[in-house]
Amino acid sequence: MIEENKEQYFIGIDVGTGSTKAIAINTKGTIIVDAQLYYSSTNAQPGYSEQDPEILLNAFKDVIKKIIDQVKSEPVSISFSSAMHGVIVIDKENKPLTPLITWSDTRSDEIAEKIKNLPEAESIYKASGTPIHSMSPLCKIIWLRENDPSVFKAAYKFISIKEYIWFKLFGVYEIDYSLASATGLFNIQSLKWNDASLKLCSITDNQLSKPVSTAFSRKGADSSFTGSIGVSSATSFCIGGSDGCMANLGSYALGQGTAALTIGTSGAVRIASSKPVYNFKEMIFNYVMDENTFICGGPVNNGGNVVQWLLKSFFDISKASEKDYHDLFSKIDTVPAGSDGLIFLPYLYGERAPVWDGRSSGVYFGVKPFHSQKHFLRSAVEGVCYSLYQVLQIVESSTQKIEKLIVGGGFINTRSWVQLLADITGKKIFVIETEDSSAVGAALLNMKAMNVIDDYEKFKPEDKEIIEPNLSSHEKHQVNFSVFKNLYPALKTSMHQLYQNKN
Repeated sequence: MIEENKEQYFIGIDVGTGSTKAIAINTKGTIIVDAQLYYSSTNAQPGYSEQDPEILLNAFKDVIKKIIDQVKSEPVSISFSSAMHGVIVIDKENKPLTPLITWSDTRSDEIAEKIKNLPEAESIYKASGTPIHSMSPLCKIIWLRENDPSVFKAAYKFISIKEYIWFKLFGVYEIDYSLASATGLFNIQSLKWNDASLKLCSITDNQLSKPVSTAFSRKGADSSFTGSIGVSSATSFCIGGSDGCMANLGSYALGQGTAALTIGTSGAVRIASSKPVYNFKEMIFNYVMDENTFICGGPVNNGGNVVQWLLKSFFDISKASEKDYHDLFSKIDTVPAGSDGLIFLPYLYGERAPVWDGRSSGVYFGVKPFHSQKHFLRSAVEGVCYSLYQVLQIVESSTQKIEKLIVGGGFINTRSWVQLLADITGKKIFVIETEDSSAVGAALLNMKAMNVIDDYEKFKPEDKEIIEPNLSSHEKHQVNFSVFKNLYPALKTSMHQLYQNKN
């Protein structure tokens, strides 16, 4: 129970691909404490990306316990955000038959290509709101059916990491509309499992969790679980939403003409809309935030992981420190905008928006003898920004002009990177001073559901930092960007030939 002399607070927790992070926020909207634990993925074969569900479960427990140990009292409620598109196969004894297959796993890429060419492809995309891509559980499940039939046959449930933790708490399989809308198996209009998708996978809705509202909550969690993290059975748990939807909410990017842009391991551009925004060619996603709001946009595979690759490949630094990032960008800042004509296509890890091609690859283009190591470093970061700029233009062309770009994610700690993004997009950048927007969004959703606040913008901070674009640099980048956009179409066939030879 909450001690009467203790301040009431809520926990928002985001179970991400690279870490689990949580914030404690009080009823005045002040973040009291935060906590974070990191982990990694394994790549057993080319294209594979997997995680041990138990490691993520323990990270969830440890992060909450860290919060409670710091505050020294239990929260009113705990609300979830989690990464999208992951799949764990569960048997009849409720035990995992597979690791968590993450969003970045591309083994089902060829299956995604086949689905795109089916007559019903566009109707499945529009019904589900999910781009047809190897990230999608729709494609992952079909891959399991075709390549691991014994596991597919033994499957009792196909679930996400959030559903796995939720089952450990309450002994029931439930999934929020937000996370369900990122599976390719859900109908975002009827808010039920999509029959055409299930038929394509050869599964039934009984093999999936029960869909519930993002505001849905439960009490009475398993006592051994709650005891291990320091809360009682009186603490409620709100199921919350997906990390992308919660990030828009937590960064207050819900108004017209406003977009949220995040760069963590990967990246995304997202807007809020009262209705889906369809674009089958560029595959704009449409995920449910709540019954009145869709979060629409495009994700990229290549964000902060490109910078990690630079540090490892150019400097042999596998685990970078804050100083390593500072030193890297100090070198980058000495090179002029546009990297003296050197362009990098950043598809190191395949790509989602705007090309949706797991067989794409990274390319340095325009290399000349005068290009030094610093040029290669800068052009790689510029390439990440060009890719996001391309997605931003697609979102704008399908909706409306974006006047306000709210940015978040780990990259905001590197101000020269934020400035570079402003220069490339030509947009004013509004910096959100937190890397935990998804966790904040989960907490806000919960607080509104419990009538602690009546409006999501109750605690919206004033814009503390606005980065203005350098228009001269913007013009220089426009020349490179026009070349950048043509590189993938020109090289696609060659990329696929190399991919086939490699595999």
